[in-house]
Amino acid sequence: MSADPDSKLGQHLGALIARDRVHIVAMTGSYFRGDAVPVLAPHDEAKFDTVTYTYYEQLNGYEHLKRLDIGYFFYSGAYADDILNVLDANEKTIIHIPSVNSRESMGDKIKEVEHIIHALGSWEGVDPATGFQLVKTPAGKMLRIADLVDDDSSKRDRVSAALKDPSQKNNREHVDIIIALGMAKEGFDWIWCEHALTVGYRSSLTEIVQIIGRATRDAPGKVRARFTNLIAEPDAAEEIVTEAINDTLKAIAASLLMEQVLAPRFEFKPKNPSNTATPGFDYGEGGYDPNKCNVGFNEESGKFEIEIKGLAAPKSKEAVRICQEDLNEVIASFVQDKTAIERGLFDEELVPEELTQVRLGKIIKDKYPELDDEDQEAVRQHAIAALTLTQQAKQNALGGIDGEPKANTALIDGVRKFAMDVRELDIDLIDRINPFGEAYSILAKTMSEESLKQVAAAIAAKRTSLTPEEAKELAVRAVKFKKERGRLPSISSTDAWERRMAEGAAAFVRFKDEGRYE
Repeated sequence: MSADPDSKLGQHLGALIARDRVHIVAMTGSYFRGDAVPVLAPHDEAKFDTVTYTYYEQLNGYEHLKRLDIGYFFYSGAYADDILNVLDANEKTIIHIPSVNSRESMGDKIKEVEHIIHALGSWEGVDPATGFQLVKTPAGKMLRIADLVDDDSSKRDRVSAALKDPSQKNNREHVDIIIALGMAKEGFDWIWCEHALTVGYRSSLTEIVQIIGRATRDAPGKVRARFTNLIAEPDAAEEIVTEAINDTLKAIAASLLMEQVLAPRFEFKPKNPSNTATPGFDYGEGGYDPNKCNVGFNEESGKFEIEIKGLAAPKSKEAVRICQEDLNEVIASFVQDKTAIERGLFDEELVPEELTQVRLGKIIKDKYPELDDEDQEAVRQHAIAALTLTQQAKQNALGGIDGEPKANTALIDGVRKFAMDVRELDIDLIDRINPFGEAYSILAKTMSEESLKQVAAAIAAKRTSLTPEEAKELAVRAVKFKKERGRLPSISSTDAWERRMAEGAAAFVRFKDEGRYE
């Protein structure tokens, strides 16, 4: 269901909420949704108490699946030549091949699929009922491969329908491998998937987590799932790449815990003659200049402070909060808006202001109807500023404004988009580095309930404002709690005091490691 006016179920639910005489529990299967239309209207959503269900609670609650392995593998040459080094024909796998415009693409998506099929074994024809490709491996196993890349809509629709056949939902042998390009990401449900193999670096963490979600469904006999990213070897030293991968792993782990540490945090200020330098911010060579628009960076918090002439300042508390915390959500709604995308891409006579002012203005009015006109305009201006800066940074990373090709550092440049919180987390999530072809591979430590708990504790310890003395006192109470309950306090507990003890214990360990105690 959704808040779309055409959703009958959505209309019924809206009426039930308005009548206010029923208890309603609303659940969404993923906290990263690709839909432009929300499940609930914002004013209805505000009436609910939020309960978050993180990945370590999910893994703890599963009957079969208990671990998630993540690996980054690098190759040189054509990826299809190296794919069998990471693709196990005995595992149920979704392969996402690279976008045709990416560096990893071989230039012809149909030939890439043929190349993968040929690498797996000999082609034995097509199943007439499902449209699946039949491929016999050298070991004699018959693989059933669903090709969702083919542009022939009649073939692709038949394959897609066969994958959605409800009578086959619990049949593990229905299909072995799915090859997709833009499909089979968010909302695609195949419980037997053990391996999500993605070719080409994805700079969108939302997309990575959605792809990981394809493999993390619980199913009988499935105790382990894995996500593999096969990437063109970056033009950088191995230790720099290792550091970038570790930051990516920390960001993935944090996002599985629903911690918002994924994007640069911009703080925009209207440029006024009375402005002065903000303590803790570095304004570059020459320092703060009162005669120009300054950009400052705070190393500790990872925040950018950017002055803009004529920028409208938010007035109400809620508008200030939105500008500080919700800009990513506003931008996501805008870039997923079908009208905005279609007009932006295909309407040559489009005046850009029509999108940035009218369309985005309407999205903000719908999303935050409680704000007055001035605050809605302030939120719109802040969102456009953040979007423009991110786009410019991306353009520079991809090839500069002058279009000059740059070295392949997409991985390193992409990681720089993640917030400083991630880089400041003193956790090593890399298990080992293996030689791989002419390049190498970096394997993460297993993401299990236990390891995700450690990441959650590290994030909480970094975020907490406790003094070493307060942390020590809370750690003592945490030990007492353990003696009474037989377990340590949980960082994700619904009880605020238990959470505080867990934060204190984590902070105590960090302070101890830093030598803050005599």
